Amino acid sequence: MSDPNQYISKVYNNIRKSHEDSRAYRGLELKNGMQVLLVSDPSTDKSAAAIDVQIGSLSEPREFPGLAHFCEHMLFLGTEKYPSENEYNKFLHEHGGSSNAYTAGDNTCYFFDVSPPSLMGALDRFSQFFLSPLFTESATEREVNAVHSEHEKNLQIDVWRLTQLEKATCNPNHDYSKFGTGSIDTLYNDPKSRGVNIRDELLKFHDGLYSSNIMGLVIYGKETLDELADTVVPLFSNVVNKNVEMPQWKDHPFDSNHLRLKGYVFPVKDVRNLSISFPIPDLNHEYRSNPGSYLGHLIGHEGPGSLLSELKSRGWANTIVSGPKPGCRGFAFFIVDFQLTLEGIEHVDDIVTLLFQYLAMLKEEGPKEWIFKECQMLAEMTFRFKDREKPQTYTCSLASRLFLYPMDEVLSGPYLIQDYKPELIQQLLNLLTPENIRIAVVGKKFEDTCCETEKWYGTKYKLEPIESELLEKWKTVKTHPQLKLPTPNDLIPTNFELVTPDTEITKYPVLIKNTPMCRLWFKQDDKFLLPKANLTFSIESPMAYVDPLHFNLCHLYVQLVKDSLNEYAYAAELAGLSYALGNARLGISLTIKGYNDKQHILLEKILECMTSLKVDRKRFEILKEGLRRSISNFHAEQPHQQAIYYTSLLLAERIWTNEELLNCLDEATVESVQEIVPRLFSRVHIEALMYGNLQKQRALDLMIIVESILRKNMDSKYLMASQLTREREVQLSDAYHYVYEAVNEVHSSSSVETYYQCGVHETRANMLLELLADIISEPCFNYLRTQEQLGYIVCSSTRRSSGAQGIRIIVQSDKSPSYVDGRIEAFIQYFDKYLQELSDEEYQNHVQSVTGIRLEKPKKLFLQNAKYWLEIHSQHFNFDRDNIEVACLATITKDELYSYFKELISYDAPKRKKLSVHVLSSSCKSLNENTDGQYPYIPEEDAIGDGLIPPPPAFRPPVKIDDITNFKNSLGLYPLPTPWIQIPSPFLCGLEKAKL
Repeated sequence: MSDPNQYISKVYNNIRKSHEDSRAYRGLELKNGMQVLLVSDPSTDKSAAAIDVQIGSLSEPREFPGLAHFCEHMLFLGTEKYPSENEYNKFLHEHGGSSNAYTAGDNTCYFFDVSPPSLMGALDRFSQFFLSPLFTESATEREVNAVHSEHEKNLQIDVWRLTQLEKATCNPNHDYSKFGTGSIDTLYNDPKSRGVNIRDELLKFHDGLYSSNIMGLVIYGKETLDELADTVVPLFSNVVNKNVEMPQWKDHPFDSNHLRLKGYVFPVKDVRNLSISFPIPDLNHEYRSNPGSYLGHLIGHEGPGSLLSELKSRGWANTIVSGPKPGCRGFAFFIVDFQLTLEGIEHVDDIVTLLFQYLAMLKEEGPKEWIFKECQMLAEMTFRFKDREKPQTYTCSLASRLFLYPMDEVLSGPYLIQDYKPELIQQLLNLLTPENIRIAVVGKKFEDTCCETEKWYGTKYKLEPIESELLEKWKTVKTHPQLKLPTPNDLIPTNFELVTPDTEITKYPVLIKNTPMCRLWFKQDDKFLLPKANLTFSIESPMAYVDPLHFNLCHLYVQLVKDSLNEYAYAAELAGLSYALGNARLGISLTIKGYNDKQHILLEKILECMTSLKVDRKRFEILKEGLRRSISNFHAEQPHQQAIYYTSLLLAERIWTNEELLNCLDEATVESVQEIVPRLFSRVHIEALMYGNLQKQRALDLMIIVESILRKNMDSKYLMASQLTREREVQLSDAYHYVYEAVNEVHSSSSVETYYQCGVHETRANMLLELLADIISEPCFNYLRTQEQLGYIVCSSTRRSSGAQGIRIIVQSDKSPSYVDGRIEAFIQYFDKYLQELSDEEYQNHVQSVTGIRLEKPKKLFLQNAKYWLEIHSQHFNFDRDNIEVACLATITKDELYSYFKELISYDAPKRKKLSVHVLSSSCKSLNENTDGQYPYIPEEDAIGDGLIPPPPAFRPPVKIDDITNFKNSLGLYPLPTPWIQIPSPFLCGLEKAKL
């Protein structure tokens, strides 16, 4: 192997890292200009790489919108060294990896992860993207359909529509105005009509702009820094330096002709938003002082005296987001976004007035060094105790920073604020003026107002100048007496010491308290060694899900608690201590995570609020209206998300539909919410897990806080043993194919979720299913997406719920669901042969892939906590599941796996249980009309009856589900899996004592 030093012009060994970071880093600049960051982590169980090219959609030719994005897609589909279209993804998948990419305005990023022994093989394939892509004619003609499908998927998503509308209403001569996603018209039909071969343009774009001097590469592996350099540098030093100048846009897309405007927008979903934007210069070079974050911290504050606090008191807004928003190199925006209430959308001008009154207060007060130092301290704390990311996520974020920060500050640059520059804060504040404002108001009420149509997404809008009288009013506003600077944050932790280890630190959570009222699981952290902990509680109550009305009441109750806690909890969140409160079928869930120093204070505050809530009528009406909109907006969700919902609806033992929840919402009143609180907590069972920088006694003391407050304020008693049941999944009948149809009126695409139900959770069955799903995944994507181009969204995975499991395939397509279902069936037949012909080496690669995925350790404390909690919440209690099931996996043969497939999933499987959910677009015909030459349905009532012997699945027509209740009533339920740990019942102990 050649000496890598001959390709290197600079080496950086002084990269600033956190005190808690044990990884080794080295920066390189190659002679071809490429910036490289090597990360050595001997403990990693996953390797990764990312390369960021400082070219994006703003650099593509105007006559080919979407070309940069199309180029990103095409690089995955074959190179001169590895011509097979799926070689790269197939290699990654067989070696426990995955890949993705994204195209932004001024950069394009490609990234992957893989099992550590396969890093170099993956890098060899990856490097060819930038050396010798094929861009074959056949792949080009097919993949344009995937780009178009991706665009179609986004057409009815408000975020995409609003982003493009912002571009459409800026200076039309600025590159920011371009349409970056692309479609079949912009990338195929229009060029073809002009006699242009789009493949030639792809080659020209890649050859002209993909240059090594504007590429940043990050490699993350187990190897030493020298070993990484020895292998990586020769691979990427061959990328050609074309001396491309990194594009910059010194002029802002919002020049003076595109300011002082107010836009009204008619959205797809029933949302109400106010977006305020000011053009500002690109301040990234001032990252050490970061004036934008200082102002964003104050304007977006949610504590007492804040802008949001005043707006909520008037009933005008629910949330605020503020701060600098990156544009592209050379320009940026400062944004203030509000989620409005029904009343608030009638007071837009008044809200803007309040914003300028807050800005006037900031100017009058001037920059405060103590606020800067508090932000500085919080930033330092975040950097020092930062959780580790997954290697793929980490490399992707680092690659995008290589041209934003000096190499020695590439880790610390986004976090640490080092220089107090009040003059910069003042200069930025002086740009947030009425002369520089743009306003967008989004709401359904503007349907008749909006008379213009955006070209690419069809968004209805109206743009008009802001009245000069209003601008003058905003220029001359006085300060408002209720708007004040925040006070110092007394929830910032001061104790970062790690607790003394208990006498014996257990490997897994152990049950340290088991009473009729509660079970407390505890695990002291000995892995992450950070001053953080996770407290997780499930307060189970049968009242929470007794009917749709009670579910709504519980939801509103939870929202009211969070609403009343907001000012207090915001300070805690700034200090690295957050909570999540929610309602579910079992009851109320509460999680607190972050620095453990003051968790007990927040826990007590939350429980006191939960048990002493006085419902505010005005806030109740606002939150009730928000719940109504949230449920109603389901109709605008993506078709594949709707398919997932209907699958759950069909298989869950008990679940309330959106219609049922909506129909009873009017019955929810202030009084009924207030009344449900004591009933909700009258009888409860608390399941809890405490994990992190805690000792056993501390965990017990925290549990006492919860129990004592519930008993004192709610007189809570424990549930009976017979009330502690879990719900189960509907068991489909052998050799049946059930089909359920629903119509989606919003999107032009349809969707299919096909689910092959395989049985209950059990160690060997679990691993047979996971191994099969791993082998199916790549050929499924290649067959249905790459080759057949059914749609952008194609995926397969395991589906697990209520102790039952199976394999599902999801496709969102512009083809009819019946056709797609048929192609999924064709794939299953193709896969039968694929599995038979799988070589022993390929089979073992998949075994190792699943092994690597299952044994990959969580990178963050809260992710490890989530794994433990899943075992507790499901009552499986198999905390060593990964090791146990991987040991089982090693004993599974290819023949056994094939037999499993032939018995449960293949086209002629005798025990196949298939459920297909078809979400039809309004333009699609029903499968009943048999437009695709498929066999017709048989009525459900004819299919389900005593003594009916079903023919083999291959010859049996599908059964249409017309009535979900009848369907469920005709079928049984799976049993729940036997718990791995048998826990003594405290009720039995009590009975035995009573007998004595």
